[in-house]
Amino acid sequence: MSPDGLALIGSLGLALLDERGWDVDCVGGLTLGADPIAYAISYASACSGRPRRAFTVRKEPKTHGTGKRIEGPFMPGDRVAIVEDVITTGGSALRAIDAVQDEGGTVAGVLALVDREEGGRETIEAQGIPVAALVRAHDIVARLGPVTP
Repeated sequence: MSPDGLALIGSLGLALLDERGWDVDCVGGLTLGADPIAYAISYASACSGRPRRAFTVRKEPKTHGTGKRIEGPFMPGDRVAIVEDVITTGGSALRAIDAVQDEGGTVAGVLALVDREEGGRETIEAQGIPVAALVRAHDIVARLGPVTP
């Protein structure tokens, strides 16, 4: 959540959305991991000529206030990208996908910062949803260099 991190992730996430041709109206995912990523991408898109809105999916609807599961400027009919900080099992992304679809949205894909390569990508893709990650676990490990005991 540092300014430098938000600037980097926002621009890289936006570039990946464009590279994949997902053409989304908004980005968001399950709170709390997805929130800063969605906000960073939305902010980066402000000057892109194609601004994208950001939203948050609550784990459970609140019993007071709006009582909504999705907060923010999401609208039925929106085409969205679900964002994740880390994909492990795919469970968080699937919960967010279900919430968006239940509210009348269409999911273009799941964008993750890190794919831990522990089966989550395959679980999501088995539902017909494409997945894109900025980096995969083996890429990070390779950059760390040799590990000494």
